[in-house]
Amino acid sequence: MSQVNYLSKVGKWSNPTHIGQLYINGEWVDPSENRTIPVINPAMGETIAEVGLASQKDVQSAILAARQAFDDGVWRSTSPHKRAKLLSKLASKIEDDLNNLAEIETVNNGKTLREAKGDVEEAVKTFRYYAGLATKPTGETFEAEEPFVARVVREPIGVCGQIIPWNYPLLMAAWKLAPALAAGNTCILKPSEITPLTAIRLFELIDEVGFPKGVVNLVNGTGVEAGQPLVESTLVDKIAFTGGTATGKTILEKSVGNLKRVSLELGGKSPNIIFADADYESALDYATFAIFNNAGQVCSAGSRLLVDQKIYDQFIKDLVEVTKKIRVGNGLDPSSEMGSLVSEQQLTKIKNYIEIGKTEGAKLVCGGNRLRTNGLEDGFFIEPTIFVDVKPKSRIAQEEIFGPVLCIIPFETEEEAINIANDSPFGLAAGIFTSDVSKAERVAKAIRAGVTWINTYEQNLIEGPWGGYKESGIGRELGIYGFNEYTEVKQIINTLKVEPTGWFSS
Repeated sequence: MSQVNYLSKVGKWSNPTHIGQLYINGEWVDPSENRTIPVINPAMGETIAEVGLASQKDVQSAILAARQAFDDGVWRSTSPHKRAKLLSKLASKIEDDLNNLAEIETVNNGKTLREAKGDVEEAVKTFRYYAGLATKPTGETFEAEEPFVARVVREPIGVCGQIIPWNYPLLMAAWKLAPALAAGNTCILKPSEITPLTAIRLFELIDEVGFPKGVVNLVNGTGVEAGQPLVESTLVDKIAFTGGTATGKTILEKSVGNLKRVSLELGGKSPNIIFADADYESALDYATFAIFNNAGQVCSAGSRLLVDQKIYDQFIKDLVEVTKKIRVGNGLDPSSEMGSLVSEQQLTKIKNYIEIGKTEGAKLVCGGNRLRTNGLEDGFFIEPTIFVDVKPKSRIAQEEIFGPVLCIIPFETEEEAINIANDSPFGLAAGIFTSDVSKAERVAKAIRAGVTWINTYEQNLIEGPWGGYKESGIGRELGIYGFNEYTEVKQIINTLKVEPTGWFSS
């Protein structure tokens, strides 16, 4: 079956040639060097598309288009109500295309169709939220000494390069584009070269909506050829990146040429703390969900499970029993509860960490093997994996594995739990399970993490800030905080009494 025919059965493409093209200055264009990169269905281990690969020349074309669109004021001078109308129209188009986008996401990323549909729904909510926020007051005034009057306004930063990861391709595109466009910026989106398909479909919808030329651009390609030029260009005013901490540090270093604004949503090794007085069934359920949702390929995954010594043995026994029942399979199969890893490279990384865990003395009590039976022979599937009696300072407890590998660590006191939780270079998220409200508040305040859940996990709100402490990033996404990341603050001072200062003698 040809690649286009294969995709036509799981994705609706108004023009199949767009799969091999870039979107620059309001038009679909062929890559200047006519190069492509294969896209793999990780559940089948086979190529399903050849996506156009941007060269540095193509990226420069996108930058110039976005620069001109911003400097000419074609978008920043558009009224907030008109910007909101276009964003709302895009949200409706995404909603109408929900099933199609979810199927494309599943065959490209490997996640289950249930998870993919949830991502599309959240993308719709994100565009609608920022469409509404675009028209809301953002400035302020303050009392000044007469005859002066003063006000503070927020203005768009300018040209924004946005680099997104492969674990939530469509949703991360929404998280980046929606607030930036609502604030009046122009954008260049670079999706992961591993998972570009839903971004391409999204830009087909963007093209249908009718944003002005140059306002929204898409460049598919590698980090070196498509990402680095965005980071280093003095014509780009801001970089927004979601991905690994090492890459984030490199981006920060290379962005200093014009001191561009940078926001980074990076890695995590999030602690999920289960106290003995927690609602047992809820804690057990969320402990499973927090690490095996999206095959553990989540920056905020509850990958360090801290369990009260009083319930440690029983909790492990029950957790292993639940985990062994998880149905791993092709994401398009409605019975699948956990899909494949995104790539063979990711599979190799996870397997290496499992071996590291064994050599460090942690006890493997569940999983650890690649799955090669029942139709999974060619895909990148691995069993949900659990290590117990993990040392807090071990590599598997300190480094981000980014897969379905859980490290369980015992603790005896509240203070010890807090110390273990904070003993990490990361600080993205944390979970606390207890029936003691006072204890929950004490621990939540003591943990250094940007997002903390109490008696729940991975319940994200568009209205609230998302981001981390320490090496988990810089800045915040979502809510008014995410909007403000795409604005500059300007103070305007006026006088009601126009006269010379008289400072110098005449």
